[in-house]
Parts: sequence; structure tokens; C-alpha cells
Amino acid sequence: MECALACSASAKIALLSCRQMRWGSSKLPKGWSSSWRSRRNRSLRTVALSTTAGLGNTMEASAANAQNVNYMWPDKKRPRVCIVGGGFGGLYTALRLESLVWPDDKKPQVVLIDQSERFVFKPLLYELLSGEVETWEIAPQFSDLLANTDVRFFKDRVKCLYPCDHLGTNAPTAGTVHLESGLLIEYDWLVLAIGAEAKLDIVPGSADYALPFYTLEDAHRVDEKLRELERKNFGKDSLIRVAVVGCGYGGVELAATISERLQEKGIVQAINVEKTVLSNAPAGNREAALKVLSSRKVQLVLGYFVRCITKGVESQTSDAESEPVDSAADHSESIILELQPAERGLQGQIIRADIVLWTIGSKPLLPQLEPSDKPYDIPLNARGQAETDETLRVKGHPRIFAVGDSSTFRDKNGKLLPATAQVAFQQADFAGWNLWAAINDRPLLPFRYQNLGEMMTLGRYDAAVSPSFTDGLTLEGFVGHTARKIAYLIRLPTDEHRVKVGISWLMKSTVDSVATLQTMLAKAQSSS
Repeated sequence: MECALACSASAKIALLSCRQMRWGSSKLPKGWSSSWRSRRNRSLRTVALSTTAGLGNTMEASAANAQNVNYMWPDKKRPRVCIVGGGFGGLYTALRLESLVWPDDKKPQVVLIDQSERFVFKPLLYELLSGEVETWEIAPQFSDLLANTDVRFFKDRVKCLYPCDHLGTNAPTAGTVHLESGLLIEYDWLVLAIGAEAKLDIVPGSADYALPFYTLEDAHRVDEKLRELERKNFGKDSLIRVAVVGCGYGGVELAATISERLQEKGIVQAINVEKTVLSNAPAGNREAALKVLSSRKVQLVLGYFVRCITKGVESQTSDAESEPVDSAADHSESIILELQPAERGLQGQIIRADIVLWTIGSKPLLPQLEPSDKPYDIPLNARGQAETDETLRVKGHPRIFAVGDSSTFRDKNGKLLPATAQVAFQQADFAGWNLWAAINDRPLLPFRYQNLGEMMTLGRYDAAVSPSFTDGLTLEGFVGHTARKIAYLIRLPTDEHRVKVGISWLMKSTVDSVATLQTMLAKAQSSS
């Protein structure tokens, strides 16, 4: 609370000084250094952003080193909701709040903060590698998604959080969000949906030589690396060697997609510490994945974990089991993976690859928001996720909700819910409703997760879908691919975006069908 009041006081001084200079005063206040003149324009832009924020839906904070200034909410009476993170949990909570019916004086003012200008529909990132989708279809800009709403979007990074709703005082604010641009946002209600990032520091060398596949930037980076290798190996007999670490859903989907893309020009090896792939997936999905991986000659290295990753010149032939490639090829930039068996009785292996994709582990970003000048008031578990009650409120903080990767929640059997898009979808719906209930003094609903099934892509026009309402049923191949695309199309954020993407996918499907028909007719004519 003391921090919030101090920030408010400094903001008022800055605003007062800004108004004096805008009103024509050419004199600086006594005691101010002359360096203020060189920073005046930058500070004025920051103040102008906070005082006119109600005039637009999308705002980008000014440059770093700007003075701390409070964000001026358009209405001083209506509730203030700040949502940190624009992923599935954050964006869909904001849209849920927008869709509910509110009394005129109770409809909240909503601010959404994310470091990126685009929302990313992560389950469809694999289709970027196969060329099935375009960036705008699965990563629309927040400015487009929120154009017809009252939600304000800030492209900025959160520096730290200062909650004070746990103090039990009648403070004018429940806390303050401090952005790296210097902007301070006081709130009445806070939603933590900041998500997680890939965990690359698990083994020596993984952070230096392995590529994650977690964000839109990661997908573009992997695609560009594959294009570079394809150009380099064009017309040569050498194979592009891809090593995928991890055989959960992410690893299997990557291995299937890339092996289909490279075909005979590359070899994909998938490494997993367990003796099978997709150990926690439905049996139908696992069998479908194994069938596809086998048909595309993906080498499964099971029962091994990566000991370390290095880079060096290939000077001798690798083990026969690990790498059947042309020894005469130039692999001076090879990445070397040292594998150690998970059980006794197996020998270690050495795998050489041109690109290593890391799909194991993630770490929540919430611990990075801890203030440097005081202990963190938000209770976190060992993984760095906020501890929540059954209504998704952070324990000990009645004005803070946490969803998605930022929260930890157990189902009725005491099992932790997975960090999936499906969980974040459902939590966002409950968080939005419970915010409505809390603001209108209604009882909050306990969150109940419903597993609707599991889906995975296995390449262009190939997928596996195991719905939960029918035991033993798995939709495979083109039928599974169509069901998956329709399910995700329905889940896209807004009606306008769904229509645009639906038309785009329909046109692409029509073109592909016509091209396939022409190819079949040409083959029939040539054979006759």
C-alpha cells in the first residue's frame, strides 16, 4: 500500500509538471536538473498515454527509462480489472467479461497487458511448418480482436506486482502492476494469466544448441532453420538430420510434421526417456501416432535421456543404431547429443544432428514478477504457479484470480490439471463469470474441469482425435484432421476472426482438392 501511495504521489507531481510546461511555462521547477530538458518530450509522451488512454483500444508504451506514471482510468467509479497475459487464459477472460450483461455502473474497465502484439493459437503452430496455415490465421493482432470491444490493450512487459488486497485495509486500490515502460496500473481486480516459457536449462548445452517450439517466434525460427538446411542440401545426397527431444504430444507432433515435410531428404530421430511415446495419452492416439511415425521412418530412441549437448566436427562414423547417414557429407556444424540409458543393461549412444528441437519442460513466468524490495506476497508452489482455491482466486488474495500456466489446480481426485489450452479455455470462462459474481456481490462458482478429449496433428490432412464422450473411439487420418480443424475453428477468439479463417481454409481446401483431381486425371490419361 505504501508503494501504491508513493507511486500515486510521484505520478501527480509528474502530471502537474507536465501541465505547467504544456501551458507555456518555460521555467523548470527549482532544483530540477537541466537533463530534464532532454527527457521532457519522452516523459510527456508517457503522461499523454496515461491521460488519454480511454480514447483508443490499443496502446504501446513509450521507450524504456520513462518516468513512473500512473495510468489514468477513464471512469473513476466503475471497477478496474487488469489482466496480465494475453494467452488463452487472459484474452478469453477479457472476452468473457465483455460478453456478460452488466449493470451500467458495474461494468468493469478492462486492461489487457501482453509483451507481444499478437495472440497465438499455440495448438496450430505445427501447421506453420507444414504450410497449412498462415501467420495471420493463428496469430491475429490484439488490435483486430479487440477492435469492437471496450478492452484496452497494452503492448508492454510486466516488471513486478504489488498486491495489497491481503492486508485487510480499506485501501483505494487492491494493488498496482508496474510495467517496464514505467507505467503504473492500479486495479480493483487482477487476473494472472502470464503463462510459461520453455525450460532449456535442463542439461548442459541445451540452452545453447537446442531450439524450443513454444512461441510464434520459435516456430518461425525452426521454419527458417529448416529452409536453410533444405537450401544447403539441395541437389546433394546428404540427409538433413533432425533430433526431437521428448515424445509427449509436442515432440510427436513435431516429429510427424517435419518427417512429412522432409520426406526422403531427411531423417528424424525422436528421443524419449520412457519406453513408449505418449505414455499419458489415450491408447487410440498413441497407436495412431506410432503407425504414422513408423510409416515415415522416424527413428524412436526410447529409454534414453540426453546427458549433454555439444557442437563439433564429425570425425568418425556414428553408431549404426543412431545415425545411418552418408559419411561423406559435410557435417562440420553437427550438434552432438550424448545419450544415457534410463535403465541398466543398455549402452550409451551418440547422436549427431543438424537441428535439435527441445520439447521437454516449461517454467511459469510468475516468479519473475517478484518485487526486488520486498518478499513476494503471492503464494507459489514448487513450480512457480500461484496457489488457488476452488473458485480460481489466489489463496489469501480475494481480488486476484489465476488461470492457465500461472495457476495450480487439482481435480476432484487430487490430480494436478495439465497445462493445456483446453484447461485454460475452461478456466477463463469460470474466471470471467466469477469476476462478474464478485463485482455484483453474488456467490462464486467452483471450477470444475471437464475433459473433452485429446487431439493431435500428424501432418497435412492427418490427425488423431479421441473424444472423451465415447470410450475407445479415435478418429484418424483425414476424418481426424477435419474434426480437429473444425474444433479449433470454433475455439478461435472472435466471430469475425472465425469467419475470415473459415473462408480462408475452405478456399485452400477447394484449391487442393482441384489440384489432386487434376493430378489423378493426368495419371489416368498417361497410363491409358
